[in-house]
Amino acid sequence: MKRRQFLTAAGAGAASVVAAPAIAQQAPTIKWRLTSSFPKQLDTIYGTALTFAKYVAEATDNKFEIQCFGANEIVPGLAALDAVGNATVECAQTPTYFYVGKEPALGFGTGMPFGLNSRLQHSWWHFGGGDALINEALAKFNTIGMPLGNSGCQMGGFFRKEIKELSDLNGLKFRVGGFGGRVLARLGVVPQQIAPSDIYPALERGTLDAAEFVGPYDDEKLGLHRIAKYYYYPGFWEGGAMMHLCINLGKWNELSKSYQAIVRNAAEAANNWMLAKYDAVNPGALRRIAAGGGELRPFPVPVLEAALKATNELHQEIAATNPLYKRTLESHDAFRGEGLLWWQVGEYSFDSIMVRTKGKA
Repeated sequence: MKRRQFLTAAGAGAASVVAAPAIAQQAPTIKWRLTSSFPKQLDTIYGTALTFAKYVAEATDNKFEIQCFGANEIVPGLAALDAVGNATVECAQTPTYFYVGKEPALGFGTGMPFGLNSRLQHSWWHFGGGDALINEALAKFNTIGMPLGNSGCQMGGFFRKEIKELSDLNGLKFRVGGFGGRVLARLGVVPQQIAPSDIYPALERGTLDAAEFVGPYDDEKLGLHRIAKYYYYPGFWEGGAMMHLCINLGKWNELSKSYQAIVRNAAEAANNWMLAKYDAVNPGALRRIAAGGGELRPFPVPVLEAALKATNELHQEIAATNPLYKRTLESHDAFRGEGLLWWQVGEYSFDSIMVRTKGKA
């Protein structure tokens, strides 16, 4: 081959290599709206939605933009799933357990009383069948979902009076979400499903006797300790509460495979961001709440035992009439049993040693 012919051929080859990124530049420009079930003041939960949107934009050179809205800016926080299903918005950041009244199996997506901790919840989703089961439930609402954050184990909430025995729960008006409210109702509690932005005024007016939300960092932001000083733990109904990105099924199917992959990976990255952020900010907030007059109290053992019994009874009652719930319960419980076998040997024993010796380490 002559020198001129070689250079011409080489130039053509180089041009094809350089031109390859232009294919990516031809990706469509997409603008979505995301409604969150949470107010903007909650910079970790709501901040997870912003982080997700940022990751998607960065991965697509701003070709795919997702604008985030807090609760009540487009729809109320508890209407997020409906807004996605009817295409009022393309997607939402919301916990699926808000919608157990529509489909009880959705409670497992976020977490059940005496269920899974944050790591096991995430593991069940990806490796225990959780993804398929929860998305089977979400499909009824024209929606597909994926993890978008986890709070870790939550607190049991702020109470105006001490809970010394089981009878102290009788008639207690308690803001508690999802399946946990159904369990506590069997112990005499009057559960209230109230959106996060409405908790403080309801507690202040006396509409509520107690309220739980997430954990120290967010509870401090809502100012609940200024009204009800007894701060109970643990939130046994939310051992590792998972949030979800819920997307309108039609809008999801319109995305290219590459955009779908970007959305999934951005959601996973934001999921990790949220859990890490809470682990970083909860300790300081817990100290500040205690210093400001909040009094930490463990739930009495009889309360925990009665709640566990009520949980198991309720599971069996619903499973007897709801095949999807039954399959989800069986998958969840089998995975929990296997997971706790290892947890008892590894994670739990190590954590117990470290907690006992934290002053010496």
